Amino acid sequence: MIPILLALHILAVVFWVGGMAFAYTILRPAAGGLEPAQRLPLWRRVFASFLPRVGGAIVVILVTGIWMIFSVFGGFATAPLNVNLMMATGILMMLLYLHLVFAPWKRFRMAVDGGDLQAAARNLDRIRRTVAINTALGLLTIVIAVSGGAW
Repeated sequence: MIPILLALHILAVVFWVGGMAFAYTILRPAAGGLEPAQRLPLWRRVFASFLPRVGGAIVVILVTGIWMIFSVFGGFATAPLNVNLMMATGILMMLLYLHLVFAPWKRFRMAVDGGDLQAAARNLDRIRRTVAINTALGLLTIVIAVSGGAW
């Protein structure tokens, strides 16, 4: 069962972190040349599709991660340092995701839908900063996970 859990865990992490990295490093610069009336609705459609899927990935990450911690190590107290650090950075990422969804994303969505492009642009910038932080945390978490045996 552990190989299946690990595969699901890794695939969910790759989807989340890879999606953020793509959005930040590829889509953002490409969309930057668009006028706000085009760019902001584009981002609304992107996030409307991406964020719920990230929510599903988070559920998979939490369930598989906690299951493996208890199945393989017998709990957090006996898990290696890198596993506990991975859990800590992952939880921080999840909290940032929840903040993003319930604060700037909600305001961004309402502003775009209401035609308030200035408010939408302000909230998109907040989303951008949160995604930048979460992408960096995600990459750090991956490094912690894969380098743990070297500690």
